[in-house]
Amino acid sequence: MSRATLASASSAGTEAPDEASGVLACEPVLKTGRLVRFLLGASLVLVAFNLRPVFSSASALLPEIQAVFGLSPVGASVLTTLPVVCLGLFSPLAPRLTGRMGTERTLLAVVLFLALGTAARGFGTVPALFFGTALAGACIAVGNVLLPGLVKRDFPDKAALVTGWYTMALCAGAAGGAGLTVPLQKTLAGSTEGALALWAVPALLVGLLWFPQVMAARKRAKPERFVVKGMWRDRLAWHVTLFMGLQSALAYSVFGWLVPILRARGFDAVTAGGIASISVMVQAGACLVAPHLAVLGKDQRLINVSLCFLAVGALLGLLFAPLSTVWLWAVLQGIGQGGLIAVALTVIVLRTRDPHAAAHLSGMAQCVGYALAAVGPLVVGLIRSWTGSFAWSAALFVLVGGMAAVNGWFAGRAVFVEAETAKVSL
Repeated sequence: MSRATLASASSAGTEAPDEASGVLACEPVLKTGRLVRFLLGASLVLVAFNLRPVFSSASALLPEIQAVFGLSPVGASVLTTLPVVCLGLFSPLAPRLTGRMGTERTLLAVVLFLALGTAARGFGTVPALFFGTALAGACIAVGNVLLPGLVKRDFPDKAALVTGWYTMALCAGAAGGAGLTVPLQKTLAGSTEGALALWAVPALLVGLLWFPQVMAARKRAKPERFVVKGMWRDRLAWHVTLFMGLQSALAYSVFGWLVPILRARGFDAVTAGGIASISVMVQAGACLVAPHLAVLGKDQRLINVSLCFLAVGALLGLLFAPLSTVWLWAVLQGIGQGGLIAVALTVIVLRTRDPHAAAHLSGMAQCVGYALAAVGPLVVGLIRSWTGSFAWSAALFVLVGGMAAVNGWFAGRAVFVEAETAKVSL
């Protein structure tokens, strides 16, 4: 498959399927001028930036959150896991909401409620902290599904470029949450609640920027609809799904616990946040390069397995290597983890014969994968609670990475899932 074909298929393959009925709605491309398209693309990138600070900002201040809110280690583990659980639970709602409200209105609601949930974390009570985190996680789940569909619809000729930019924005948002939250707390006279709530401001501003897109949305022709059958019974589809979920378990363990791990090793809060921020920013570059490397060979087995070993090996370095080498391991972990995220999305496209099957496989991998991913940060927190140390997390990372490598090997074979796509008469 050529790179041009991959770019086209990639944008098609991430469109949101209706998980309940298995039906996919395809909207025609919105025809707009260059300026309007630029503003639309910029808006999508800025929306993407706001879909990750909820994870990394809480991680950066986790010891302070425990002290201020009186959370036990188990409570802290649940807090870091909660938004990831919501990603799996609420992503199937996206096509239902867009069917009722339209894509533009749904995304506006996502951004505004994300701002509300983020702000609620600053109310100073445990119920508000958990409710706000869950609400933000639910909004992020829907936003994750909507963005690729909008790229497919409005930028079919620039899909790879726009996808690359919004993927980098996701990483930049995570890096910003990791690296800036502690300095923000110090600027706010040590207010942990204020530093958590302040991340609602960029989300609110993006909501105001997105509002004109809602007002300018055009009525579209009645879409064609397709049903995909047999995906959930296909063994290869499950290998792809498990590869996605297991690498996500590693990724969200990094988002949720890398800063506490580094602080436990003796780094101060600002330095630990900076190291985590650098690691996540390196992921952005890896996300751009890995898909192109993945299509150079006859299949993706070797790159899938190699990136699993790199990501896990670098995590072990962050846990045990001399402190003077931690920055190097953080960069290597960013390369491995960012590459894994990108190739996991790429194999979804390469293992399907048509955009509708790719979309359905994407929905399956996202729903099941994120539910599986929630186990990673939860177990890391439980290990910390039971042993008083993060050292035994190494066993979890090796186990999850090994299982990801096995499923990545099978998911990387140059074969297709056996699923049937049929047009539905309306």
